[in-house]
Amino acid sequence: MTALKLRILFDGAMIGPGKAALLDGIAATGSIAAAGRQMQMSYKRAWMLVVEMNAALALPLVASARGGQGGGGARLTEAGDEVLRLYREVVTRSEAAAAEPIAALEGMLRAKAESDHSGGK
Repeated sequence: MTALKLRILFDGAMIGPGKAALLDGIAATGSIAAAGRQMQMSYKRAWMLVVEMNAALALPLVASARGGQGGGGARLTEAGDEVLRLYREVVTRSEAAAAEPIAALEGMLRAKAESDHSGGK
């Protein structure tokens, strides 16, 4: 399956499919640890990505509470929701704009060309 994977590189910051998936996971689970586990990522790695994202933007994307008797948790802030929405919009628009040239590139792939010319062999 052909897919367009998009990373947006800013001066000193980046968001791509991995960070977007982590934000999605945090929103769905209410937990950085659970979101990391869903992605087969260590808690430390997930936490460091959250720290990196929170530090890179003017407003934090994830708010977290420490564990303890009542348990901890995490949620996306309004800024986190907006960053995720905007990232998805960029991806959607990019996919639409690139559909035709991507289809042309797919048509040039060796496996496709060989199967088209194999005559059923």
